[in-house]
Amino acid sequence: MNGQQPRSVAAAIDAIYRTESRRIFATLIRLLGDFDIAEEALHDAFRAALEHWPREGVPANPRAWLVSAGRFKAIDGIRRRARFDALDDRMDEVEAIVDESVAFEREDIDDDRLRLIFTCCHPALSPDAQVALTLREICGLTTEAIAQAFLTAAPTLAQRIVRAKGKIRDARIPYEVPAATELPARLDSVLRVIYLVFNEGYSASSGPALMRVDLSAEAIRLGRLLVALLPDPEAIGLLALMLLQESRRAARVSPAGDIVLLDEQDRSLWNEAQIAEGSALVRRAMAAERSGPYTLQAAIAAVHANAKRGELTDWSEIVALYGLLMRIEPSPVVELNRAVALAMRDGPSAGLALVDAILARGDLGEYHLAHAVRADFCRRLGDVQQARASYRRAIALARQEPERRFLERRLAELAATGAAA
Repeated sequence: MNGQQPRSVAAAIDAIYRTESRRIFATLIRLLGDFDIAEEALHDAFRAALEHWPREGVPANPRAWLVSAGRFKAIDGIRRRARFDALDDRMDEVEAIVDESVAFEREDIDDDRLRLIFTCCHPALSPDAQVALTLREICGLTTEAIAQAFLTAAPTLAQRIVRAKGKIRDARIPYEVPAATELPARLDSVLRVIYLVFNEGYSASSGPALMRVDLSAEAIRLGRLLVALLPDPEAIGLLALMLLQESRRAARVSPAGDIVLLDEQDRSLWNEAQIAEGSALVRRAMAAERSGPYTLQAAIAAVHANAKRGELTDWSEIVALYGLLMRIEPSPVVELNRAVALAMRDGPSAGLALVDAILARGDLGEYHLAHAVRADFCRRLGDVQQARASYRRAIALARQEPERRFLERRLAELAATGAAA
């Protein structure tokens, strides 16, 4: 063996860890029945690979080798602990571990990943726990990275994950894909969690940067996995929506990190491959008997993405799609977005009337974008005093630095006009 081989084997192990570790982890959970034991077994398996593979070579099926090694390491650990515990209890744990001979079919391994998604997004867990557990156990992000993304102290986030695992164990939440009769309700939780992760990456809730590219990339990866394993129309619609929104990423901020509005973006920077894939997925999802909310949002995003210039955007189509969305999933935010589309089609006074109605009901009073939209409508109508008041309110509520800078710049532009307040 020459001196290059240990380094090349180490590089191969590192590559396998990056691409396969979460698949292996999912299968180990099925075999071992416990998140923490599976996590320990995963790391033991890779340590064993670092020890054995430089001498023996990389096996033909590295994933199967690692699953087998992890399983045996877990059994050895249980037997060692049996010296200090009731032997019968520990032997029951060993007996409960699934025979490895059923572990290595490709379909089984893919099903393991799908089982893990549904387990992490079980409705018995709180929404915060679902997001944290998904990022930790499916995406493999560190606790520190998840805490940073969601502005939570790392110990708090760690406890949230520990409690979620404990609830799965104590409530005997099954590690399985739900039955067909349960699937619609359970799938909603999975889709919601994936989209929450994407949105935090696409437009961070706070902080110095507009986007967290790592989170949006993980959400798209999860969306692809879900569609490959369970091609439900709404899963397809969600993947389409994420791809179409992500296609504009390179044009959404200036080199200085400032927000660039949609109608001012350099559309030559948009990702044509993502637009083509997303648009095809929209057509596929829309072929279903009834379009769900993710599919309708994806259809709206496709209208934007396929307009070669801002003035060519089909605002009538967008208003109609928002009308459909309001019927199946009404919300003040959807209503606000429809107001923006209506203003683009019929003028700012039409949009302002809708926004004022939303705010008068007491909805979105603490949502900075509602006040930013109102300020823009007032600015376009020449009502400088109302525009200033709404910009100031939006600035006070904004938590993201690029958004705050944008709003302050708009407020300064109003002052520069010399109009009386």
